[in-house]
Amino acid sequence: MSEQSQGRKALAAGGVAAILASACCLGPLLLVSLGFSGAWLGNFSAFEPFRPLFLGAGFIALFFAWRRIYRPIMVCKPGEVCAMPEVRSAYKLIFWGVSALVAGATIFPYVLPLFY
Repeated sequence: MSEQSQGRKALAAGGVAAILASACCLGPLLLVSLGFSGAWLGNFSAFEPFRPLFLGAGFIALFFAWRRIYRPIMVCKPGEVCAMPEVRSAYKLIFWGVSALVAGATIFPYVLPLFY
């Protein structure tokens, strides 16, 4: 498996883990904000026991993505994708976007009472 695909998979895993970690809290709030209602919204709380696992998976995936993205450019061979400045910039932008998702999933339950 190439190093680039490992970094891409780590970023994707971090994003999915962030979304799953906030599904118990953020999902119902978004649906209520959009006008949806019903007793079935309470089913989102079934994800709450798994929240620490999803957050842990997100942080671990971000760690491995960070290692791949912020390694010295001298480690990359000339002509590889990791040596291209525009690709490195795009990966860094995506990395910080996913990091914001994980951070939001981490603090959202503590900020949630301010919205209700």
